[in-house]
Amino acid sequence: MARLTGWWTRRSNPEKVELYTRWTYHGLAGVAVFVGALPALATASVVGPAGGWLFLAVLLHTVLVAVLCSRALSWQLGRRDRPNRLAAVVAALTVGGCLATLLLRRRWPDLDLQMTMYVVSGLVSWGVGALALCTTRVRHMMGLSVAAVAGVAVGTVLVGLPVTDTVTHTFTAGFGTLVFAPTSGFSGWLLRAVWELDAAHRLQARLAVAEERLRFARDLHDVMGRNLSVIALKSELAAQLSRRGAADRAVAEMGEVQRIARESQREVREVVRGYREADLHTELEGARGVLAAAGIRCRVDLRDAEAELPAAAQSALAWVVREATTNVLRHSDARHCRVTVAIDAAGGPAGGPGAARGDGTGRDGRAVATPGGEAVGAAPVTGAASGGGAGSASVVGVGPASGTGGGEVVLVIENDGARPAGSGGSGLAGLRERLAALGGVLDAGPADADGRFRLTARVPLDGGDLRSAAAEPAGRGRS
Repeated sequence: MARLTGWWTRRSNPEKVELYTRWTYHGLAGVAVFVGALPALATASVVGPAGGWLFLAVLLHTVLVAVLCSRALSWQLGRRDRPNRLAAVVAALTVGGCLATLLLRRRWPDLDLQMTMYVVSGLVSWGVGALALCTTRVRHMMGLSVAAVAGVAVGTVLVGLPVTDTVTHTFTAGFGTLVFAPTSGFSGWLLRAVWELDAAHRLQARLAVAEERLRFARDLHDVMGRNLSVIALKSELAAQLSRRGAADRAVAEMGEVQRIARESQREVREVVRGYREADLHTELEGARGVLAAAGIRCRVDLRDAEAELPAAAQSALAWVVREATTNVLRHSDARHCRVTVAIDAAGGPAGGPGAARGDGTGRDGRAVATPGGEAVGAAPVTGAASGGGAGSASVVGVGPASGTGGGEVVLVIENDGARPAGSGGSGLAGLRERLAALGGVLDAGPADADGRFRLTARVPLDGGDLRSAAAEPAGRGRS
């Protein structure tokens, strides 16, 4: 099934909207053949070869309008210049086809009025709908519609058709025009808005990454700035003392330089490994915001939210969340992502208590949040924050606090839209090494054949300073 639907599911939302819009116009071209071309062919029984030529003209008009719609949509998205020449050809062919049909009606009064009505209304409505895609101004679309309807009315009068024919052709052409022109204008506006929104989401994601880089740069500056300044001053002092013959003091200063350099090395290592400020809840909030900015619906489920976790475990899991979020953004076309953090007192198999079930509960039967942001089950909800809609996320804490006297904490991150596996990077290998240092394990791979990917991290709950998994950053409350 994944192979059959992959051509659609692997597309982004803007690509899906664009594909749907384009094929809608292609389908309307087929409808135009039935509405306009076949009635034109039916007139051949009365008017002879002229009916065949009218059929070919209407068929050519239908094809050119379909091409114009495709090029106009590309122009709407800024991918090519406006197809002015093709639009002029379509407008001329529309006017010529309508006049030819009305003249045939005037020349052969026995010609069925319903047939000519279908031909004229099809030419006008289909042509005006395509021309409306060639402009973004509402007043131009309205002026085009009014001009088309007025042109049909004036044409029937100039040809000399009776009042009944004038009213019939004008009404049907006006109805089709008033339907197709606004619809085409709205389709172009909607397509532009969807792509602009997607561009805004991508920009937000890039800004979030840039902000994270700036934060890391600030941390590195805070660590290295003062120490490097001290090293430079003491090195200069040692050089001056050496020139003056105070070798003992120079050696002492260089010893101090060596100590500061080692301290700086240790602090830099702590920054790189995330030991300074790597907080699990902070990373979960950051992942939620970054994924939502990229248009990915993210759900974070904090079970046993009040449980205290060792500081080392929190730091390691925080780095797993950060790396997994980066991989979701860079190596998948995800639309949904779910992050689950739970305490496994017994220590089950990979994907055990942290894995999600389709009925909204975990494998341990505990309740999780419903789409409305409420918990299902008897356990009280603690610390819930939610947001809805596409590109939104919710954070839910479920269940009472559990102790940490044994067992392990399990982090599961699962997303759809996984791309075919390529050459492996060093990110997951680094995470495995980080978790192995704490006695933990990391499993990552496809969850099923439908393009879902699951990453499971397990860290034992023994030793280390304890911190609450639901601890809030300073200045931020719960809603």
